[in-house]
Amino acid sequence: MSLIDQLESKSATIGIVGLGYVGLPLVLAYVEAGCRVLGFDIDNKKIERLSSGQSYIKHISDEDVATAQGSGQLEATTDFSRVSEVNALILCVPTPLDEHLEPDLSYVRSTLDSVCPHLQTSTVVSLESTTYPGTTAEEMVPRLEKQGLIPGETTFVVYSPEREDPGNTKYNTTSIPKVVGGHTAECLEVGKALYNIVIDDVVPVSSTATAEMTKLLENIFRAVNIGLVNEMKVVAEAMGIDIWEVIDAASTKPFGFTPFYPGPGLGGHCIPIDPFYLTWKAKEYGLHTRFIETAGQINRSMPMYVVDRTVEALNEREKPVKGSRILLMGLAYKANVDDMRESPTFQLMNRFTELGAHVEYHDPHVPIIGPTRDHSEWEGKISVEWTEKTIASFDAIVISTNHNAFNLQELASWSGLIVDTRNALGGSQAPCDIVKA
Repeated sequence: MSLIDQLESKSATIGIVGLGYVGLPLVLAYVEAGCRVLGFDIDNKKIERLSSGQSYIKHISDEDVATAQGSGQLEATTDFSRVSEVNALILCVPTPLDEHLEPDLSYVRSTLDSVCPHLQTSTVVSLESTTYPGTTAEEMVPRLEKQGLIPGETTFVVYSPEREDPGNTKYNTTSIPKVVGGHTAECLEVGKALYNIVIDDVVPVSSTATAEMTKLLENIFRAVNIGLVNEMKVVAEAMGIDIWEVIDAASTKPFGFTPFYPGPGLGGHCIPIDPFYLTWKAKEYGLHTRFIETAGQINRSMPMYVVDRTVEALNEREKPVKGSRILLMGLAYKANVDDMRESPTFQLMNRFTELGAHVEYHDPHVPIIGPTRDHSEWEGKISVEWTEKTIASFDAIVISTNHNAFNLQELASWSGLIVDTRNALGGSQAPCDIVKA
């Protein structure tokens, strides 16, 4: 039986490396479709929780994980030698930036080095991690060839960028169209068969580099437009104009305008990072992505803008920032999720602390700060309790993420000063001072 036949009949074993925000939803989708799935991760805590039918991601329920585990089709392991058991291997590992804002492919490379020696012939390998055009051909293919595997003949190589949007109630893993590019035409056909098992709409493109560039365009489009509206916010504020009212008014135009919204900075694993992947790669061709780099600089400056606005607001109340008690509402990078990767709230915490303020946070989705790559100094910090006495004890409240779980009416009635970066309180007539930032 050919690999495509195995995939189409769902008799293939699917391996997924990296069981986080991208990998775990894929695991559940393939199990639900009737496939046997082997999940791989270096974090033994994740393996233990999956094996006991428990979720470690807030928007994925324990019930969904327990159902998958109870099906007998799911097994999770830290033993990468078991890659030899799979017919398809999907890689969902981080691709962060290093301290110089350059691509850090160490997770991709180390994963490939771990799995390639155990790959069998007639296996499809798909990379889903966001990266620069050429990564699949330059990093994955040589490692496979070193093992004697020939892409398009004895193995099949594809790139299919993840499009997960944690907390999105309209679209999920299976309903979001999936772009797939193959290293060869034969690879593409196998890649399509792999994703047709669980994805409603598979979108083939001509190459892995095209698929890699597609993902960058999607996120750079957002990053640039957010940079634009963040700059507009600063200008509008200087002119005494409410940028949120401007956006609402502009949104009434039925064509030629797409609303984007300002905030305290970019968060998540994609939008703050992906533009720099293209910027770095473009230099190889002697090109400078000035427009993209400018947007990145604006977005990265927004946490400091929020700090400055907060300091000004405290000064107007004859309160120095040094010694002030500041509460940050929301640690997750976006509303209604527990994902704190690249959250601008960390930048706010760092800067306020440097200025001598006493900083706390409240986030029901992140009751305690766990391990992070860049903010280990905050690990173990606990979200403050939600009581009138606690909230009223702060000199300034900064709304950095607007969770639905927040009781904004209580917040406004218990607070003296609120710095609102998300227009959470809109035009409400609150009993406290509200500063938009």
